[in-house]
Formats: sequence, C-alpha cells, structure tokens
Amino acid sequence: MTPSNWSLWRRITALCAVVAGLLVVIAVSATATATANRSETGQVLDRLTPALVNAERLYSQLLRQQSSVRTFLLTGKDSDLDNYRDAQGQEAAILADTRHLLADEPKLLSTVDGIAAATARYRREVAEPLIAQTRADGVKPETAAPTDQARAVYNDAAGRMNALSGQIVTRRDEVAGQVRTTGNVLVLLLIFAAVVVVLAGVALALLLRRLVTRPVTDLAGEVRRVAGGDYEYQIRSSGPPELTALADDVDTMRRRINADLTDVQEARRLVEEANRMLEQQAAELTRSNRDLEQFAYVASHDLQEPLRKVASFCQLLQRRYSGQLDDRADQYIGFAVDGAQRMQRLINDLLAFSRIGRLTSGFTDVDLNKVVLDASAQFDAQREATGAEIIFTDLPVVRGEEPLLGALFSNLIGNAIKFRRPDVPPRIVIDSTAGDGEFEISVEDNGIGIEPEFADKVFVIFQRLHAKETYPGTGIGLAIAKKIVEYHGGRIWIDPSPREGTLFRFTLPAAVPALEESPA
Repeated sequence: MTPSNWSLWRRITALCAVVAGLLVVIAVSATATATANRSETGQVLDRLTPALVNAERLYSQLLRQQSSVRTFLLTGKDSDLDNYRDAQGQEAAILADTRHLLADEPKLLSTVDGIAAATARYRREVAEPLIAQTRADGVKPETAAPTDQARAVYNDAAGRMNALSGQIVTRRDEVAGQVRTTGNVLVLLLIFAAVVVVLAGVALALLLRRLVTRPVTDLAGEVRRVAGGDYEYQIRSSGPPELTALADDVDTMRRRINADLTDVQEARRLVEEANRMLEQQAAELTRSNRDLEQFAYVASHDLQEPLRKVASFCQLLQRRYSGQLDDRADQYIGFAVDGAQRMQRLINDLLAFSRIGRLTSGFTDVDLNKVVLDASAQFDAQREATGAEIIFTDLPVVRGEEPLLGALFSNLIGNAIKFRRPDVPPRIVIDSTAGDGEFEISVEDNGIGIEPEFADKVFVIFQRLHAKETYPGTGIGLAIAKKIVEYHGGRIWIDPSPREGTLFRFTLPAAVPALEESPA
C-alpha cells in the first residue's frame, strides 16, 4: 500500500511515531546532560568550594599554633598552649574533612597529604623542641626569636596551603566551565524539542486541513444540497479512505431516504389521521364521562322525592294496617318498606359518589389524627356493642379536603367493624410511613379478610362478596374510598401479606412545608 492510499489514522500514527522517536532521543540526551550538569554543579558547590574554605581554615589553624607557641616562649605558662593543642585538633578534623571532600581528586589529595606532612614537620622540628627547651631552661627572650630554619619550615607549610587553594580554584573554574557547557547543551536540547513539537503541530494541522477539513467541508456542502431537497444528487468525496467510505454511506442513506420518502409521507398521513381520531375519541370519552357523572347526579337527586314518598306511604301503610290483613299482606308490605329503604341508601350512596370532585372547597393541610378521631366517634355505639378497638398515633398532616378524608376513614373503619369475625372483638390499627412527597397510610383489621382474587373487585361500584342478608350494605363504600384517594392523587390497594384480617394501604400527598420568614 502506497502512502497516498494510507488511512488518516495510519498517517497520523506515522507522524506521531516520528515525533515521539525524536522526543525520546531528545529526552534521553537531556536526561544524561541534566544528570551530568547536576553532578558537576554538586561537585562545585558541595566539594570544591567547601574544600577551598578548608584550605583557608588550615592556614588560620597553623597561624594559631605559631602564635600560641610564641606566647608560651615569652611567658612559660602551660595555659598559653591551650590554643596550640586546640589548633592541632581543628587541623586534624579539617584535614580529614578535606580528604573526604577531595576523594575523587587524586592530585589535590596529594597536596593535602603534603600539607599534613609539612605541618607535622613544623611541630616536630620547630614547635615541640622550643616548648621542651623553654620548660627545661625557662623563659629566654632569645628563644622566642625565630630562626631561619623555623621560618623555612613554617613558610613551606604555608606555601603548600596557598598552593592547595590555587589548585582548588583552578579545578573549580574548570568544573564550572563544564557546568556552563552542559547547561548550554541542555538549553539547546529543550529548544530543539520545542522546535520539533512546533513543527509536528504545523505538520499535523496541514495534514488535517488537507485530509479532513477540506474534504469534510466539501462533503458537508453536498449533504446540504441533498438536505435542501435535491434528493437525486449523487454524493461523492475525495480524501482518505475513511471519508470516502463515509461519503458512500451517506449516499447510500440518501438513496434509501429517497426510496422510502413516499412511504414515510404516507405513514405520516396515517399517523396524523390516527391522532385526529384519538383526539376525537378522547373528547367523546371526556364528554361521555361528564354526561354520565351528570346523569348519576341528576338521577340520584331527582329520584329522592318520589322514592321518599313511596317509602313514607309504605311505612304509613305498615303502621296503620299491620295485623289487620293476612300474614301474606304484612309480608308484602314489609318487602316494600325494606326495598324502599335500601333504594334510598343506594341513591344516597350514588349521590355521594357522584359529588366527589364536583363540589370542592379546595385542598388544605389536614391533620389525620383529628380526622380519624372524628371518624371513630361516628361508631361509638358499634364500638361499645362489639368491643372494637381503634389504635392510631402520630398520624401525619396531609394535603387534601377534610370532609372527603373523613368519609374515606369512615368507610374503612365501618367495613372493619361490619366484617368482623364472630366472637372476636374488632381491632383496627391505623399507621403511616413517610415517602417522597407523600405518606403511605395503612388500615389493618382482624376481620374475616378478603381473598387475593377479589382484591380488585371490591373497589368496583355495587360489587359485593357477600349476600345482603349476611352483611348489609350497598356495595359502594370501597368504590367511594377509591375515588376519594384517586381524587387526592393517590392510589389504594389491598396488601395480601397479613395472615388474617384485611390490610388496606393508600397514599396521600404530604402537606406543603411553610416557608421560613427571612430576618428583617
């Protein structure tokens, strides 16, 4: 494959490989140069310069020894030799430190050894004999006068120290020159690296412009032409294989879009038609629900008066002619009175069901403790007769309509008392659990329970699981409870987990927290 047929990725990889190779070579060279520079700088700062200071200190210790001996020769006091002895100790320490500093400099070490020998000779041939003579003969002024030999020995030691200083200065200047050389090389390497990076960036920019930017711009122009409506225009592209393949894919997509355009337009027309039909059906369903609610309200309201009249006259007939007709007539009259009363209860419950959500006073913060307490008070007689126990504590404050919530708890508590087990006092436990912006309320009893297969059926209006002779009622109470909960934006269900009794759960929105007043 020739370089002209290389993919964009391969070309960029080749460029990056070349640049990376150069930078690696520069980095290795710079590292070696920097290491040498650091070593040479350390040699100047950490070895040669302290060694030069030590050479000056050696001369000062030699001078201390000479001065201390000369003072002893004039006074004869041993205390005047303290500086002499201390200077010897300092000299030995300085020589040891200097040997350590110049361990890598054999020539300078030779000079240091010569200094040690010269100072030892000074003490052996000049200082110690004069000290011994003074101790033996006493103080004599002529003893303190230096001889030519003493001057020669002292000057030899001092000259060696000056020679060491000169040699160290020369070596330091030589190493400092090497430091400057390696520093300049390091700077040149960094400049070369920067030049390589800049040239690589320029080459990459030119490569991207020639192989990416320009072909992509041309391809975008052709795509815009197709997007403008010229679906018959064939898209072509020049450049690396990736862009050529992309242009082929785009042209394939153009042909497919052009082929499917008619089908898409037809499908869109069908979808719009379906949407219109759905909107009409939704409007019709809304109107139908509204009409049904209105019919239920009007029917239940308008049936009140004739039904009340029928019930009143049946009761009047029962009171006036009870016992005056035969037993069958009394039975028929009883059936009529019972039927009229049950019809009244059905109509009242239906009226209550239809009014939910129609007559509203608006949502407020409602304390469920007060609601449950008021609802429980409605069943004081039944509680006393059955020994029922209603347990609740620390119920939350929710957002809703207090009358409807009262009807909700009245239905659930009434059902729990009505559907109790024989000879078992009803026990009703009401509890709550906080959720995300809502509360889950539970109402559990120890009654006869509800089979799981009927858990949804009991919430349907007029659905009964027992004969009216066994458990009286209209079969609308739980339907009212469900409508109240859903009107408050919640849901209600039967939890099948209890082994006995029934556990109702439903959700209600939490009260809106009051905003704290900002300080004045």
